[in-house]
Amino acid sequence: MSLFQRVKNLLKKPEPLKPERSVLTLGPGDVIEVSLVTYQITGRTRPVNRDAVWLTLRDGADIRYLSIEERERTIYGLFSVIDGRLDSVDEVPTEIELDGVQYYLDEQFYSRILDDGSTPFSSAGGDLHVWNYQSDGRKLLRIEWQNGRFMLYEGESILPADVEWLRGGS
Repeated sequence: MSLFQRVKNLLKKPEPLKPERSVLTLGPGDVIEVSLVTYQITGRTRPVNRDAVWLTLRDGADIRYLSIEERERTIYGLFSVIDGRLDSVDEVPTEIELDGVQYYLDEQFYSRILDDGSTPFSSAGGDLHVWNYQSDGRKLLRIEWQNGRFMLYEGESILPADVEWLRGGS
């Protein structure tokens, strides 16, 4: 190697480090295992003002949703869509009984969202209103509203040890 080449290598800028991957950066193309079931992530919704993500998971024809929120510890919830209807965003109750389980409003928020891939509301962002409920057990209920349309989800809390990121698409 010539002296000129050595000097050139010393003066060359180092390549920037790639951002470290975490569960909050998972997105379409990644593969994740939740409670011993392997899913491909097909969509991602991220509230702009929260340290959280809502992932669309696919296992064959089965579609589920994984909620991940970073607080003092990482909190996971696995959800499925349920049939239901609410008439108005102003009439969302603080308590709901569903199939004999009583749910209590845990939190309510709205946020501008960024979405990628196949998501429940494929509208290239916008404002999303969310009501999160919990029961006395590990059962969870989530109501979302965007652009005049409601989506209802029923799920349960997932232990962090039951979630494992296997490989990524990017």
